[in-house]
Amino acid sequence: MHEADFDVAGKTAIVTGASQGIGESIAKTLAAGGADVAICSRSMDRVGPVAEEINDSEADGEALAVECNVREREQVQNLVDETVAEFGDVDILINNAGGEFVAPFEDISANGWETIVDLNLNSTVHCTQLAGEVMREGDGGVIINMSSVNGQHAAPGESHYGASKAAIIRLTETLAVEWAEYGIRVNCIAPGLIQTPGVAETLGIDSEDMPPREETDRRIGYGEDIADVAQFLASPAAAFMNGETVTVKGVPRAGNSMSQDLGLED
Repeated sequence: MHEADFDVAGKTAIVTGASQGIGESIAKTLAAGGADVAICSRSMDRVGPVAEEINDSEADGEALAVECNVREREQVQNLVDETVAEFGDVDILINNAGGEFVAPFEDISANGWETIVDLNLNSTVHCTQLAGEVMREGDGGVIINMSSVNGQHAAPGESHYGASKAAIIRLTETLAVEWAEYGIRVNCIAPGLIQTPGVAETLGIDSEDMPPREETDRRIGYGEDIADVAQFLASPAAAFMNGETVTVKGVPRAGNSMSQDLGLED
């Protein structure tokens, strides 16, 4: 019987937006699996403690914290350069950084639209082009982009966010074809509602007040749920997956109180 290989030991990963939430969970999961991780955020005060926690843990991988605004191409180049200088290569790129706010389409200013597209889509382009250059010149690698279920289906109040996340799905599919010859696999994850500080802020609720997942019938997921999928896609177990978008949203039940309170009824 074939045994799946989920090993990422000895690999080097860049994880953007890793100071909290999904990015933090992915960084910790990969490091626990033996990968060295370069993690970034716009503030060293936020991402530094995550790296310290990883390095002080029993994880086999090491962490490097880099201050980086992924909207700025020069800073992304520095992130890639520091990663290579510290760990020698880039094997895995997790384009996780992103953001959103909720507003009707007619109320979104030009600046608001450009900010979300820049943060979600253009940052993914910067990181992919610059880290991808290292991968193409080396032995290939794995790129995992973060989309959203709101990039797959209509989400009122999130036209800007949904458009940027839908574009990421198409970018993933295109690069999977273009870069296959370099031994680079490009896949995408589309999370549903995940219990993170960012989601709590966007929805106007305190993360500590969000109910346990068992009370919401998996409507709310955890960062670890996405991290497990990311490790799978980064590992040899997913070697025959390229250009795919994996939706991770649990199984909601119509009528539960949390979905009604958040306006998420199907």
